Amino acid sequence: MRKPRDFGAELKALEDKARELKTRKVLQLGELVIATGADQLSTDELAGALVAIAETKDTSKREAWAKRGVMFFESRSRRAAPTPERNRRSAPAQPGSAQSPASGTGSQ
Repeated sequence: MRKPRDFGAELKALEDKARELKTRKVLQLGELVIATGADQLSTDELAGALVAIAETKDTSKREAWAKRGVMFFESRSRRAAPTPERNRRSAPAQPGSAQSPASGTGSQ
């Protein structure tokens, strides 16, 4: 005889996982702001820049920002201890680390 599924427990586990993923994303975004030096901007300046970037439909600007982001992460990789198979942009960051999978930021 099969044990009945505990939908309440499954839902709670999914909510806990979603909360954990959101917390990790917030930490990674904060780490990215600090790593890029954008933490020197006021909250208003940073929010305004992010809104402008998010609203930008100009693909050439977005591609240029993406290239700058790639260069940023590659330069950080070169400064870190070389490790085979290291890909800082796709590896999940651990809380407390300066690693982030986000890219495509920068201003021009």
